[in-house]
Amino acid sequence: MPTYLGIDVGTSSSKGVLVGDDGTVLARAQVEHATSYPAPGHVEHDAEGVWWHDAVRLVRELGGTPDAVGVSGIGPVLLPADAGGRPLRPAILYGVDTRASREVAELTERFGAAEILRRGGTPLSSQAVGPKIAWLRRHEPEVWDATAMLLMASSFLVHRLTGEYVLDHHSASQCDPLYDLDAADWAADLADEVAPGLALPRLAWPTEVAGQVTAAAAAETGLREGTPVTVGTIDAWAEAASVGVSGPGDTMVMYGTTMFLVQTADAPARHETLWSARGVRPGSFTAAAGMATGGAVTTWVRDLGGGDHTSLAAAAGEVPAGAGGLLLLPYFAGERTPIFDPDARGVLIGLTTQHGAPEIYRAALEGIAHGVRHNLAAFPAADPRLVAVGGGTTGGVWTQIVSDVTGLPQDVPADTTGAALGDAWLAAVATGNEPDIAAWNPVVGTVEPDPATRELHDAMHEHYRALYPATRETAHFLAGLRR
Repeated sequence: MPTYLGIDVGTSSSKGVLVGDDGTVLARAQVEHATSYPAPGHVEHDAEGVWWHDAVRLVRELGGTPDAVGVSGIGPVLLPADAGGRPLRPAILYGVDTRASREVAELTERFGAAEILRRGGTPLSSQAVGPKIAWLRRHEPEVWDATAMLLMASSFLVHRLTGEYVLDHHSASQCDPLYDLDAADWAADLADEVAPGLALPRLAWPTEVAGQVTAAAAAETGLREGTPVTVGTIDAWAEAASVGVSGPGDTMVMYGTTMFLVQTADAPARHETLWSARGVRPGSFTAAAGMATGGAVTTWVRDLGGGDHTSLAAAAGEVPAGAGGLLLLPYFAGERTPIFDPDARGVLIGLTTQHGAPEIYRAALEGIAHGVRHNLAAFPAADPRLVAVGGGTTGGVWTQIVSDVTGLPQDVPADTTGAALGDAWLAAVATGNEPDIAAWNPVVGTVEPDPATRELHDAMHEHYRALYPATRETAHFLAGLRR
């Protein structure tokens, strides 16, 4: 029976699965890793010590001799590398890294907001790679002078496995303003100005084979030399593929360290408060939203008060809707969509001495749910089909709160492993198989909203939407103090 290996590098852990061609998961493995915060607003990964170390360990733990390998990883990120693909500095992560705010403003003024939106479909923000390149050129010119490759987590793994310098169209479409959404190609004129002299990777689709495992990579990983490796993609899009989010209006809600939403579309669109991007297959398009936090806020509550997520979530589930009169803005790391404000800050309002950890944990879950609702309002689909994925689906408390706050049901698939399963499926597709993802990963349940809480959550959402404008000036002042 053919088997397929999927490897995904996440923000706080990497995961792998070995899957048979009927969708049976034959083996799973996970590796926790560290994320570096070297300065306020700076978030980084060590590509060798995290990405490659994790990949090698996962491949060896999973074992077997897969017929193809699929990879994905966090993104969009900026990893400058030399001509041999060796990292020149730690990778600058996606929108949670807000160091390039000045460069976002400068490039927007230079090219014009309307032109950037027309070409790339998305305003520049902390998510975009172009401003991060501009930051690197300004602050680390010696690194820039040595840079010969622009890599991301997935393309770094592909290069180490195959020697190929290639990036998928989806990831490239998040390299604003370097990519032209309609042309499905690099925007050469803008790229030449933002990244002068840099040879950009060739473009291909995640459903294509990038190359084969080299002898050196085979010796290091234990994979068979010549094994096909897919082009790879960003983790959230591999995760969307793993649960069949492929029809117009299908929307993945990913519960993780950060919250991420991907909605499929049948045509390119321009969004001022979302990210427009190519999908994983030729001719496909997506709109996406990403909150700068999610589970990171509940981890903060856990670390402050002690205990563990399981017991705190259970206790929060006993707290009535409204969290005992608490309301939380989850902007603990700034916010990405839909406000694009790296200097937004978290707010917890309504506190009294009678509030304890269960109420605060519940307020965190509800605040994140209000953030999901805020983002869903910006999506083009009026009646989206939500599919819940990610580690936060465990236990059901969080997903129930999100359905209650949004008023929308959520399908829950059998396997919420996420991106690694999607990677294995994409590897099957890339090598000529076309398995039915609904058979690989069927829906096994649906979370229905509780109508009894709707009126309260509607009222709370109005106050949630008003809280950011009311506190923005103070938040910006306090963010400035940290700098």
